[in-house]
Amino acid sequence: MTETIENTEVLAVSIPKAVQITSLSRSTIYKMISDGELKKRKLGNRTVILIEDLRNLLQNAPSD
Repeated sequence: MTETIENTEVLAVSIPKAVQITSLSRSTIYKMISDGELKKRKLGNRTVILIEDLRNLLQNAPSD
């Protein structure tokens, strides 16, 4: 499901929002960023993660 705001697709989310929508912990998100598994972007003082990057991360995760 794609999150939208007033019929506009959301392109990037904050770290807390990434935690909420992926069900991963904050420390896991930051570790993945540190390990280069997930890319962060800085916009002024804000750190965001592209929704596309979160989708790719989850789609490429190994399944049991």
